[in-house]
This record gives sequence, structure tokens and C-alpha cells, in this order.
Amino acid sequence: MTIRCASTTAKASGVELELTEDQEFFRQTTSKFLAAECPLPTVRSLADDPAGFAPDYWRRGAELGWTSMLVPETDGGGCLSEHGLLDLVLVAEEMGRLVSPGPLVPVNVVASALAEAGTSAQRAAVLAGLLSGQSVAAWCGPTAIHAEPAGDGFRLTGVAAPVEAGAQAQHLLVTARTGDGVSQMLVPVDTPGILVSPLGGLDLVRRFAEVRFDGVAVPASAVVGEAGTAAEAVERQLQIAVVLQCAESLGAADRMFEVTLEYLGDRYSFGRPLSSYQALKHRVADDKTWLEACHATATAAARAVATRSDDAAHLVSVAKAWIAPHVTELIQDCVQLHGGIGITWEHDLHLYLRRATVNRATYGTPEDHAERIATELLGAAS
Repeated sequence: MTIRCASTTAKASGVELELTEDQEFFRQTTSKFLAAECPLPTVRSLADDPAGFAPDYWRRGAELGWTSMLVPETDGGGCLSEHGLLDLVLVAEEMGRLVSPGPLVPVNVVASALAEAGTSAQRAAVLAGLLSGQSVAAWCGPTAIHAEPAGDGFRLTGVAAPVEAGAQAQHLLVTARTGDGVSQMLVPVDTPGILVSPLGGLDLVRRFAEVRFDGVAVPASAVVGEAGTAAEAVERQLQIAVVLQCAESLGAADRMFEVTLEYLGDRYSFGRPLSSYQALKHRVADDKTWLEACHATATAAARAVATRSDDAAHLVSVAKAWIAPHVTELIQDCVQLHGGIGITWEHDLHLYLRRATVNRATYGTPEDHAERIATELLGAAS
């Protein structure tokens, strides 16, 4: 989701449109680190790894700031600009360009939630480990978990799936229904009654799990924020997750578009480069138009969430509803433009298509987000 602008002083909603020197240096550092430590051959080698990433790789990424951007300095975090989310999307995009492993979305969503509403005990117990990369937390977002009062705490029942990094996490941020409201609870994954079952997946290194809660007893001290009042916090967490996901998908699409343009220029047919054929030029032009529209949509959503704009929820759903199908279709077109080689295991195209397809299906499908937009518009019109 590279921010593009001809002017270095232009602003929108108080957010600079062009990367600062610090942001650009951070982006380049992240790109070089990923290329050196987890190139595509390494990604392929992790296909059968239970975690999908090496612990040392994740710790070193955390040292670069991958997990601290949404946490204030008072809690050990810090960012490069006024809005940490706009710094963090740079990491997501670079990870998309190399279909990199690592629980970027769930760890940052949980870290942000604890920084905003967690108790001092919760932050002390979990936040430091997330910021250092020593531990992982998973986000059980809007789910069918129910919390019934039990003594001085609650009893959790239900199933959350798919939960990203659920089998790699030491703590779960669980969203549950409590009466007429929504509550969130920070629960250690080894709490009796929790059963975590890894799920198969399309992405070679992205891991998901089913988390079953069978009458799990949690104390009142596990509640993040106030019981029954977490709906607004959960909405913001979803917005952060989708913004990061869209940036990652765009990084993947950008890279595949670049690879395809290079291929069309290098590959000859009847003595002419494929890029010289008019029909292919039109297809590439369409793909480029979609890609630029996706960038603009993702950037608008990221700025809105970063600044807590009133239209953040709307723009996030617009971004997911537009970007997810267009990115998968664009990468599919890149596969076709490569001809027969594009559908082979040896070519890297399918790695990117897998990532984009998984992103399309998680944190709300395009159809789910289109329904959110329709509900909002119909509600405003009634």
C-alpha cells in the first residue's frame, strides 16, 4: 500500500501522504531483512513446519519494530510517525511481497487491545513478550463464544474458527457474548477446557486453528476493559486487522504484477516480445488500473483507521470488498499471462495466489463487508 503523492507537503485528514525519511528507511530495512532471512525458498521449506515460522526470525522482526507500532512508549512500544498504523502497514506490504510468514496481524491486534484497555497486570504479563517476539497471542474476534457468569468470573463455551496463530499462541484474546453485550477476555491457552486443533490451509506458512471452549472457567481479572462494553473495541480491532491484511495483499499483487511485466518483455513469440501484442497490452492496462484503485482504497482506509475517523468502518469495508476480489483476479490473470509455466509448482505465482485467496476469505469475506456497507446505507436511509 505504498503511499503515492507528487507533493511532499500535501496532507489528508492530518496525515502526511508521502513517506518520511524514517518510514522509508524502515521500509527498506524490513525489505532487506525479509529478503535475506526468509526468501521464497525458505518460505517453501516451511510448508510442513507446524508453526510456519522460525522463532528466531520472529524475534528479530520484533526487534525491528514489527510488534510495537500500536503500543505507546509508556508500555514499551513506539512508532516512527504520529500514527503507528501507517508505519505498520509498511511491514505488512513488504511481507506480502515475499509471502512472508509470521503472526503479524493477530499479535498487533492483541498488543493494541491490551495497550488501550488492558489492566496493568495484563500488560505486565503479556505485552512485554509480544513486543520482544518471545511470545505470540491470537485474536478470537467476532465469534460464537458465550460467557456465562460463574462465581466471581465467567464460564466460556463455544468454538472459534479459524483463529490465526491459534496453535502457536500462549494467550488468546477471546470475544464473547455476555448477556446483551460483548466482552473480551485474555485467557492463557493452557487453561483447562480449551482444545486447540490445527487446521489445514491453502497458504504454505499461514497457520490457523479451531479453538474449542468447553466450559472454560476464567476469573473476572481476565476481562479486558469493562464486561459487556467491548463492541466498539472489537470493531476497531477488526478494522486494524483488515487494513493490515489489505496492505499485505497489495504487496503480493504489486510483486506479481512486476514479475509478469518482466516476463512479458523477456518472452518472445514469433520473433516479438509478448508485451508488444495489443490484446496483452489491454489486459495489463486493466490490471494496472485495478492495482492503482486498490492502492487508493487501501490508503484511504488506513488513514481513516489511524486517525479514528467517523467513516473508518465504512472505508475499511469498502477496501476489503474491493481489494480482495480484484487482487485475486489480478494474480489469476498473471498466472494466465505466464502461460503453462504459471500453473506449475516450481513457479512462485501460486504462493502469492494462495496468500491472496486466504486473505480474501478471512476477517470477513468481500460479501460480508459488502453487507456491512449495505446495512449502513440502508440504516441511514430509513
